[in-house]
Amino acid sequence: MTNTVKSLFNVKPVLFALALPLMAAAPVQAEEPSNNRPEVLFETSHGDFSLELRPDVAPKTVENFLGYVDKGFYNGTIFHRVIADFMIQGGGFTEDMSRKSTEEAIVNEASTELPNERGTIAMARTSAPDSATSQFFINVVDNPYLNPGANGAGYAVFGKVTEGMDVVDAIAGVKTARVRGMADVPVRSVIIEQVTRAAAED
Repeated sequence: MTNTVKSLFNVKPVLFALALPLMAAAPVQAEEPSNNRPEVLFETSHGDFSLELRPDVAPKTVENFLGYVDKGFYNGTIFHRVIADFMIQGGGFTEDMSRKSTEEAIVNEASTELPNERGTIAMARTSAPDSATSQFFINVVDNPYLNPGANGAGYAVFGKVTEGMDVVDAIAGVKTARVRGMADVPVRSVIIEQVTRAAAED
């Protein structure tokens, strides 16, 4: 099953049936200094953008994502699911729509400390909370119903776009169609040419 994130239109009809009681807020963690947060650069066929990751809040998620980055897993993959005014999703398919083999799934580190707001990156998954592997999505609007407690376990945010949000917005606006049974696939491939860690400043 493709890791995915439900759109607002799919989630609304089941919000009341699936809503869970709000849990007590977790203790506030001391925010990690920004110079200890890894940064990554996405080079895409539509332009470049940068992300700052948050291992202080989602350590295993960041470790998992950087593992894929360091071995070049994302190079040559595509944004295979794009929904305007919602999110762009990638990290699992090549340009010919072949699914890539992944590492084992990770625990869901969704946290109210890092909500699904515009510009944040989060892990895509199946309906099982602890099923995320390599696929991720970038929110192009605030999506509070994807946060833990709003409609179940939530989707784990682990970073945010720091430069190039205009590129993300441009990707979100591309024309899409149904391809090989999958909806919202860009008609013209949006290729992730390379994802690398940003060089550390001296």
